[in-house]
Amino acid sequence: MWVSADTKALIFDCDGTLVDSLPLYLAAWLEALKTKGGLDVSPEWFVSRRGYSEGMVLSELEKTHAITLNRPAIMAATREGVRQRLSSVKANAPVVALVREWAGRLPLAVASSGSREVVEAELAAIGLLETFSAIVTIEDVTRPKPAPDIYLLAARRLGVTPESCLVFEDSTEGLESARRAGMRAEDVRPWSDFRSAP
Repeated sequence: MWVSADTKALIFDCDGTLVDSLPLYLAAWLEALKTKGGLDVSPEWFVSRRGYSEGMVLSELEKTHAITLNRPAIMAATREGVRQRLSSVKANAPVVALVREWAGRLPLAVASSGSREVVEAELAAIGLLETFSAIVTIEDVTRPKPAPDIYLLAARRLGVTPESCLVFEDSTEGLESARRAGMRAEDVRPWSDFRSAP
């Protein structure tokens, strides 16, 4: 992909952008919600909320079912479930190729609404953990995407201005987050080499 001369840094979402993790999250979430929360959630419900942070998923479930969930237990079980399935995670080849093309030429960061333990494990699984100068996750900010916080923090950690960053995303929430941060954003969905399905 062509990157303009005024671009000073590239920032990548992780789940759905660098890795096809939706099948892993889907299985892990459905299992954790059933065993730790007593909820049977349809695959379609979860897939329609791809791009949501853990807190957003749980808040919507609590509101819909008028219940209070054991959030720490569900999140811990979900993260463990994803890690257990990482042997089957697939890299998004076109986006990973872009990372490798620009590594060492421009500062690179990951900005994800996922947890650090899972994001770092995913990056390690596809051989990219050491490639990024900064990795920003949900633990680093107060507000998840579509708030701009994650992308603004990534730019600060790279030492560049928001307007000089180019973002790569696969979700409506992520693209809106980058826009609110004043960054240019590329939707990778049209040129991804996978199409996640339940």
